[in-house]
Amino acid sequence: MTDSIMSKAATMEIPINSNGDTGTLPEDDSLEQDLQQVMVSGPNLNETSIVSGGYGGTAEGIIPTSSIKGPAVHYNAEFNKRIPVTGIGSNMHHSSSSSSLTAEEVTRGVAVEKLETMKKWGFNTYKCTKQMISERFGRGSRTVDLELEAQIEVLRDTKKKYESVLRLARALTNHFYNMVQTQHALGDTFADLSQKSPELRDEFGYNAETQKLLCKNGETLLGAINFFVSSINTLVKKTMEDTLMTIKMYENARLEFDAYRSDLEELSLGPRDAVAMARIDAAQQQYQVQKDKYERLRSDVIIKLKFLEENKVKVMHKQLLLFHNAISAYFAGNQQQLEQTLKQFNIKLRPPGADKPSWLEEQ
Repeated sequence: MTDSIMSKAATMEIPINSNGDTGTLPEDDSLEQDLQQVMVSGPNLNETSIVSGGYGGTAEGIIPTSSIKGPAVHYNAEFNKRIPVTGIGSNMHHSSSSSSLTAEEVTRGVAVEKLETMKKWGFNTYKCTKQMISERFGRGSRTVDLELEAQIEVLRDTKKKYESVLRLARALTNHFYNMVQTQHALGDTFADLSQKSPELRDEFGYNAETQKLLCKNGETLLGAINFFVSSINTLVKKTMEDTLMTIKMYENARLEFDAYRSDLEELSLGPRDAVAMARIDAAQQQYQVQKDKYERLRSDVIIKLKFLEENKVKVMHKQLLLFHNAISAYFAGNQQQLEQTLKQFNIKLRPPGADKPSWLEEQ
């Protein structure tokens, strides 16, 4: 029975026109029932199927997807016809495919851009490393500005010496601060003993007053030294460091310029065919770009060195005068001159007990 049914089903064709509509089936009730029985309870063909229920009944129709050559359709067992599956589902699939393709293109574009950046960076690093090694072993030539390089060496040497002055001034501040604190404690002890020792009241009282006066003058001198240290620190750590950063950029630009210059010279000594001429033109363009960068940074270094020298002279003239006058007045015991020195340089001392500035002072 099953074999006869399968033979009938195999010889039947369900025509589908170009628009996906079903053709006219032969009006054979027994054939319709046989087809329904094959589709519902036929053997498993291990193929993906589309399942659809009837409009008004419980019967189901199964159509193997491998046999569908036109648009996807549902088969309705009750009405013996197929219904094309179109509309929202296919539109959503098409939209999802388009968005996925767009995201893939964007990702691919970003990857290509990063790859090109890495390629340029690696090519530039290779050229600069090659130039550096050649200069170290004396096989490559380098661009030298004797006057500018002499000024750069002077600046580096000056910075080292000023760092030494800054380190010693900070050590002096720490030691002197400890001494002032000791004098303050000693004065308090003398004052206390003056109250508890009637026979030595005057002697303890004199020493207490002396230590208190020394402590007051010491705090004034500490204010002057702290101002000196702060100004030197700004000059060394900010002004000089900023100029040295520009110098470092200039030296890197000089290395790149010499690397591309050497590359252009090597290409110029080679053959002059079409490929070589194209490479020479590209190298000439890169050489011009590096040359402009080198000359611009060289000009920046010259200007910064000039302004740094002027600023250094102005700052150090003021700070050295302050340091000398304050130290001299303190060790001479001239309290009035010491206070006048701080007024001359607009140095304001913090009141006793004010270890940190208030939030208004920090604004």
